[in-house]
Amino acid sequence: MCLAIPGQLISVSDANDTAPASLERTGRVNFAGITKEISLAFTPEAQINDYVIVHAGFALAILDESEALASLQTFQELAAFENGT
Repeated sequence: MCLAIPGQLISVSDANDTAPASLERTGRVNFAGITKEISLAFTPEAQINDYVIVHAGFALAILDESEALASLQTFQELAAFENGT
């Protein structure tokens, strides 16, 4: 099973001069304190502080902040349940 995880876009790197901007644009996303660089090829309109849903290193969609926070809360509750706390 694969999971797409919401995270907050904290920085953006624009494309170099030799590639189309939509293919080379990347960003750093914060996943509850862990940051990863991801591709913004599918979400060229994403801006810093947006919440995006990420799968396999690609931001697939921009999420409403309340929707993203609700998803993150659910993941925290699942982790607590699995840990028996």
